[in-house]
Amino acid sequence: MRPLGTYRAAPSLPPNLAALGSLARDLRWSWRHQLRGLFEELDAPVWERSDGNPVEFLRLVEPAVLQAFSLNEDYVARLHAATERLAEEDASGGRSAAASTLIAGGIRVAYFCAEFGITESLPIYSGGLGVLAGDHLKSSSDLGVPLVGVGLFYREGFFRQLLTGDSRQLEAYPIVDPYDLPLDLLETPSGVPPIVTVQIADRDVHLLVRRARVGRVPLLLLDSHLPVNRPADREITSRLYGGDIEMRIQQEMVLGIGGLRALDLAGLRPSVRHANEGHATFLGIEKIRQLRVENGLSFEEAREVATAGNVFTTHTPVPAGIDLFSPQLIKKYFEGMLESLGISVEKFLGLGRQVPDDAREPFSMAVLGLRLSSRLNGVSRLHAAVSRRMWSGLFPEAPLSEMPIEAVTNGVHAPTWTAPSIAALDIAGSPDTVDRGEFLRLHEELRASLVGGVRARTAAGLKRRGAPDSEVADAWSLLHPGTLTIGFARRFATYKRATLIFHDPARLARILAHPTCPVQLVFAGKAHPKDEPGKGFMKQIGEFANEPEFHNRVVLLEGYDLRLARLLVAGSDVWLNNPRRPHEASGTSGMKAAMNGGLNLSVLDGWWDEAPREATGFTFSDETVGRGDEEVAAALYETLEKQVVPLFYDNRAGWVEKMIAAASTLARLFSTDRMVDEYIQRCYIPAAERVNRLSTGDFKKARDLAAWKARITERWNDVGFISVQLSEPDPARLPVAEPFDVKVQIRLGSLSTDEVVVDWYEGTIDHDGVVDTGFSTPLTLTENTDGRASYAGTITRPSDDTRGYSVRLRPYHAELVHPNEMGLVLWAG
Repeated sequence: MRPLGTYRAAPSLPPNLAALGSLARDLRWSWRHQLRGLFEELDAPVWERSDGNPVEFLRLVEPAVLQAFSLNEDYVARLHAATERLAEEDASGGRSAAASTLIAGGIRVAYFCAEFGITESLPIYSGGLGVLAGDHLKSSSDLGVPLVGVGLFYREGFFRQLLTGDSRQLEAYPIVDPYDLPLDLLETPSGVPPIVTVQIADRDVHLLVRRARVGRVPLLLLDSHLPVNRPADREITSRLYGGDIEMRIQQEMVLGIGGLRALDLAGLRPSVRHANEGHATFLGIEKIRQLRVENGLSFEEAREVATAGNVFTTHTPVPAGIDLFSPQLIKKYFEGMLESLGISVEKFLGLGRQVPDDAREPFSMAVLGLRLSSRLNGVSRLHAAVSRRMWSGLFPEAPLSEMPIEAVTNGVHAPTWTAPSIAALDIAGSPDTVDRGEFLRLHEELRASLVGGVRARTAAGLKRRGAPDSEVADAWSLLHPGTLTIGFARRFATYKRATLIFHDPARLARILAHPTCPVQLVFAGKAHPKDEPGKGFMKQIGEFANEPEFHNRVVLLEGYDLRLARLLVAGSDVWLNNPRRPHEASGTSGMKAAMNGGLNLSVLDGWWDEAPREATGFTFSDETVGRGDEEVAAALYETLEKQVVPLFYDNRAGWVEKMIAAASTLARLFSTDRMVDEYIQRCYIPAAERVNRLSTGDFKKARDLAAWKARITERWNDVGFISVQLSEPDPARLPVAEPFDVKVQIRLGSLSTDEVVVDWYEGTIDHDGVVDTGFSTPLTLTENTDGRASYAGTITRPSDDTRGYSVRLRPYHAELVHPNEMGLVLWAG
């Protein structure tokens, strides 16, 4: 049987150590080593046995040890000083101008994500998306951003990874006890139990709201494992990304709909809702329902207000990575909600389709997020460009350069990912004054720690599998602490090409086994349980590691988690990154290595495409999409042989300067402090201001805008071009910079000239013969008579003879988020 709960003996703390109990549930210890040290120094072996989880640690540590430390005046003083500093921090305002603006405006942000990677002690994450979300909360706490996180509590997490003797991945799902975790139950302002209810298909599912304190940021986690629910519904929040497609839609209803209701229960109704990836975008549906019930708005009126306050971040550069649901599944789970929304099932389905009336198109969670959000972004400049092309169907006839998907490039949380010894040097703050010799010495200590960790983990894995004592003993001599070490650790998705470096095994063996300049490789990462090709890549690496020419030079580690990730990014000299361009939306592991002075060895994809690369790492291959593995691998080998290895062994001073540049320049540019500030300035504040405008005066502007859109859509077919005249019929024959005149006459139908805008558009013609990147010049109204309007302007002949041009007619309203948001664009001709 699966227990509903477990009896746990509460730790008995001496009165003057009572602060440890509160400190254990404040997750700032996960990124401040001084706070962790207060636990570890009590009993280091027990701290290790508890996997660095202070809640479990306090249950395991001997009462006599606690009693002894309660008599240690120095320890007690340091504990109280630490708690006082945290209290002062809690009472302080924003640490950045942007955060202070939110506070002054009374703006609260809710950040929704399906996973949060905060600490390995709280296993509710799978990979980069969750770690990014955790880092977002941590920086928000540091900066004093009024933000609350919303996620799910997975009793079995993602999975604990094991490897067989032939490097096959096995998944174990140990059940975690929430009472052994740094969590508590939400305390509701009204004193009612912290439970919300969501109708899922034909039944109500009840959700317990747990809370994690990520410093100053609360994280609400919904848990369906309640006796009142039927057994199948208790499993909804059991496993991250587990189960079939029906389990996925149930989880996403709990996250988006239940999450918004949990915020209300907590008295934390947000001004702005940020959906980090499509899993949470049902929040837009729930917000519309909420506005209708509370304010008597029509669906379209409520949609305007809800959309204004929603921010959507997409992380997926390929359609295959998007959650898609069949119309039958949507009908099954949402028919009961349609009455409260005031729309038909066909209208609901259209919200999740690029072409709303296409009955063959499935319901996309990403499309729902894009349709119901006023601020849209990708997670790197390259990814934003890819996303604009990927979702062009949502904005028909709009040039790609004018699609409203911006770039907010990801970052990482420096205090979490920078080794304490490196952080103490303050390289990012004062790179010129850093003692190069000391920096190198500290890095070599971290590399030695990595080698030691590799040996210990490998020996433990062999012992678990029952390997002979000789093999276990041999593991303790793996790798060498003085050898150039290349790390590769990330999700084992096939597009990341973990096996690329083995494309020419003989050439790689020569590089690794060079008599005076050897190299060693360390691999780690998880494949999704259903990703057999990804598991196959992992198995191949394990097989290579066992070949004589790679033995003791290539290691594949099991049990990838945040702890191992910190060890790898701190101790690796080089961080390898070779995905298929442009499939890596951003990637953040290389940023973490850079914070420690690790040098990236990467293709031009994701964040590295926009990084200042020459001084901070190494680049191989080029910007061409679709380069074959053989060509990219050859470029990798050449870069290793001619740049990386010689610099490391023959010019150590030059190598250290690159490390300094990485740990300063890249650390500043790719931190979550910078990222969160960007979200505040470019997304949160504009979204909140728009909500305020639309909501004032009994939502008058929202009602007017919804009515205007309905009228424009109904009458748009009556609008069109009558004539376009150029003073020079073929402007290509004009000399460069020579002006020419444009005169345009349009048919307005029943619309007014205030409701349309006419402009000249020109830009570069792509390989499909389409102008997708360019700029526009507004044309001026010159005459308006009997439903016809004339516009004119003077255009200068550009220097680029290959530019295409046309005249464009669009609807106009001052409250449109973006000129193309209605998808109503007419081009002359």
